[in-house]
Amino acid sequence: MSQAKPIRLIVGLGNPGSEYAATRHNAGFWLVDTLAREAGANLRLDSKFHGLAGRGRLHGQDVWFLEPQTYMNRSGLAVVALAQFYKILPDEILVIHDELDIAPGQLKLKQGGGNGGHNGLKDIQSHLSTPHFWRLRVGIGHPGNKAEVASFVLKPPRREEQQLIDEALLRAEKGMPLLLAGDMGKAMAQLHTDDAKKRAHKAAPTGGEPV
Repeated sequence: MSQAKPIRLIVGLGNPGSEYAATRHNAGFWLVDTLAREAGANLRLDSKFHGLAGRGRLHGQDVWFLEPQTYMNRSGLAVVALAQFYKILPDEILVIHDELDIAPGQLKLKQGGGNGGHNGLKDIQSHLSTPHFWRLRVGIGHPGNKAEVASFVLKPPRREEQQLIDEALLRAEKGMPLLLAGDMGKAMAQLHTDDAKKRAHKAAPTGGEPV
């Protein structure tokens, strides 16, 4: 994979409010909170960006951090507002989000593709008019029944799931130097290899909706 552009905007997806803070759908917020602290970025509510936004320096890169406060299904409103204001292109954006289709403890990095029914991704694609931004998918697992998905993502993970997710977020944090520099091939190899090793070892605010 050829060198990509450095990442200039990291977006964490989630829902605002204390009632959602610990839920599976807020996994993107969890990691962005950690990265923003590490970067010295003070996330403040900025009405023109419809979210909590702040700028910091992480692993030698100047980066904007954003947590939309519009509820999940209107996340694109915040992303496009900040990206247009600071002239950040879609392929310079990394969106961190929960992913039903992979198990807790697993991570997947990709650019473009579909939205997998994730309303946050769907709205971002619509507002940016392209799917070609980067995504870091944080596995939360699937309830096994499509009818239970909305309830599942709006509940906290079980304790053993939370431990696996926390470990995955720590690995993602360690992989940030490669991600931010645009070395996506090495970043994928590191994140996905760590997942494979882990599996082998185990075998041995307004107008929106939260989903």
